[in-house]
Amino acid sequence: MWMLLVAAAASPGWDAFTRAFDEQMDKSRRVGGAAVLVLNGAIAAHHEHGYADRARNVKVDAETLFHYGSITKLLTGISVFQLRDRGRLSLDDKIVGYLPELRQVHGQVDAATLRMLLTHTAGFQSPTWPYKEGKPWEPFEPTAWSQLVAMMPYQQLDFAPGTSFQYSNPAFIYLARVVEQLTGDPWELYVQKNVFAPLGLWKSYFGATPYHLAAHRGHRYEVLHTDAGVGEADNGADFDPGITIPNGGWNAPLGDLAAFAAFVTGARPDRGVLERATLEEMMRPAFPTGEAGESVGMPFFVWKRARSTVIGHTGSQGGYFSFLFFNPATKAAVIAAINTGDSTEQGYKVWVEMKEAGMKLVE
Repeated sequence: MWMLLVAAAASPGWDAFTRAFDEQMDKSRRVGGAAVLVLNGAIAAHHEHGYADRARNVKVDAETLFHYGSITKLLTGISVFQLRDRGRLSLDDKIVGYLPELRQVHGQVDAATLRMLLTHTAGFQSPTWPYKEGKPWEPFEPTAWSQLVAMMPYQQLDFAPGTSFQYSNPAFIYLARVVEQLTGDPWELYVQKNVFAPLGLWKSYFGATPYHLAAHRGHRYEVLHTDAGVGEADNGADFDPGITIPNGGWNAPLGDLAAFAAFVTGARPDRGVLERATLEEMMRPAFPTGEAGESVGMPFFVWKRARSTVIGHTGSQGGYFSFLFFNPATKAAVIAAINTGDSTEQGYKVWVEMKEAGMKLVE
């Protein structure tokens, strides 16, 4: 059952979007996916395609749990702004004031502020753990803060803080550590208490799937391209994102993401999570990314389109891909998730086409 009431009418572009979605899914051998359209805070339409678990013949439905990767960064950003609004921190605080371990990173780390981490302009590397060699025993990501700290003397900033843009996953791990230091709560518990609970996102979680939701957890897949042809690998259901949870660990059905979209678009009350003015501050363009028409906010991304502005975030982790796009003028939002990765150039092209169709739907 969807978490929100279904709106009376969907966008006239919805049918075209879902047809394109299905065509791309089938053409690229993706196993399963789904999308929802949110208008004025309510689900206007939803669409499911393929399988959550092909081996058990379980199709994707409204309760299927997906993993949303970097859309999670919006939760970390909201957490930081909550503490800013409560007078616990300033966005211009230096990150080393909270995490002196970062002084081991080479470069002008003392100049990096929380604001720069939120906008991916502090100069930190993009991947969390770029030290893998493809061994089967290697973890998906490091599992302990001490592992990240141990590698800091062997890292350097890629540019002087505040001078350029480079998407950085570890920056959001560092921001989560600030939240933990100031509140005494593990980041996951802080978000559960201060974002999920007040917004009623009761099926959202981090880490291992709760027992009462386990029947709805889909598997994750990878498209395999071999000399024998194209196939797929079933990589199971749960996986451990390790220490990357604050930058990519959100799991939920699409209904919870729709409720979150209703909140960020201003179509439903904030319920004490963040004042509207603060959310709008997070959505203002702060730095150009180098892509045409694209800027980063704190940490929403902003796209100047032909007819309007689109705001949102995308996610990619562990074989899952997702996006959340909305039009701040109309409050229309679209969220989509698929459960199958493909690391080839063609696989990436399909994902780009899906994102473009999503933006076009709400612009």
